[in-house]
Amino acid sequence: MLNDKQKKKLNEQGYRLIGNHSSVKICEWTKNMIRGKGECYKHWFYGINSNQCLQMTTSLTCANQCMFCWREYKLASKKWPIKDSQTDNPDFIINESIKSHDKLLTGFKGNTNPNPDKEPYNKSKTIKHAALSLIGESILYPKINEIINEFHKKGISTFLVTNAQYPEQIKSLAPVTQLYISLDAPTQELIKKIDKPIFKDYWQRLNQSLEIMSKKKQRTCIRLTLIKYVNMSEDLCENYSNLIKKASPDFIEVKAYMSVGASLKNFKYKNMPTSKEIMQFSQKLIKYLKDYEIVSEHYASRVVMLAKKKFKKDINGEPVWHTWIDFDKFNKLVNSKSNNNKNNKEFTTEDYLKETPERFLVKNINLSI
Repeated sequence: MLNDKQKKKLNEQGYRLIGNHSSVKICEWTKNMIRGKGECYKHWFYGINSNQCLQMTTSLTCANQCMFCWREYKLASKKWPIKDSQTDNPDFIINESIKSHDKLLTGFKGNTNPNPDKEPYNKSKTIKHAALSLIGESILYPKINEIINEFHKKGISTFLVTNAQYPEQIKSLAPVTQLYISLDAPTQELIKKIDKPIFKDYWQRLNQSLEIMSKKKQRTCIRLTLIKYVNMSEDLCENYSNLIKKASPDFIEVKAYMSVGASLKNFKYKNMPTSKEIMQFSQKLIKYLKDYEIVSEHYASRVVMLAKKKFKKDINGEPVWHTWIDFDKFNKLVNSKSNNNKNNKEFTTEDYLKETPERFLVKNINLSI
């Protein structure tokens, strides 16, 4: 799939290739939490422990060649490019990914670690979350449901990101802890310009995937990656809202494009929105989404989270947001379901919610903008 030069380059950039088609890389927020320098936005929004998160992919290929992508190599493929005999098994991918992840963090256990508290590093040895969003399109891996189930059996939650070009795979996907669709633009013309899809029917595939997402029972999220002067003008808010309503996600992440890596060939620093601009856009967008509210903001990551109002529960007469995940409850529910117990009804997002700590909530939102 990759030639020796490409493999060497990815290795220099911090990637570790696993088997014939998978890869691992340490997230900067994993390092930050071990150093005692804060947690990623997924911790603020959903309760993930950044130091126990495995960032990986089961596929190096993708059906889009997104202009904002920071990855150096974008391998285009409509179908799974590996022969059955060369397709790695889920157990191998998981075990080797965790080994590589642990090896990449080895230096953090020494005296050079600026954080005197060794507990975050010690906990990093036990993976609790898998973010299948590193590079490529993980959902294209033909054994994706098998690997998801294996993660869950090990007590590891799954956060899978897809670019919505494979609706049939999304439809047949096993329950994941949280399913993401990247919605990079709200019009057919802009999707073609920004994502550079290789499927001719890319717009139909996207819309079909959004409709399928609306039928999912477990947690769903739409992620917008906003590029200043390209796809974040106010006149696009209604278009975004129409597509979001079609998917009816539990959560929406409004995130800034980051001017890093290979994307610098296409965009400049001026195209990177500030945290303030992301919040302002979120305030404009929310006017078209009456079922949602702005809940949390991770300023350093330039991302705002919106959630359906139904997740604001009445507790002793007070409205309390529940966007965090009860991971123990999810593990019990998903593993019980995988055991084919006929008495188990299909569980939903509502069944594994957890109260969002007060300190992570945004207060005094000015919707007059």
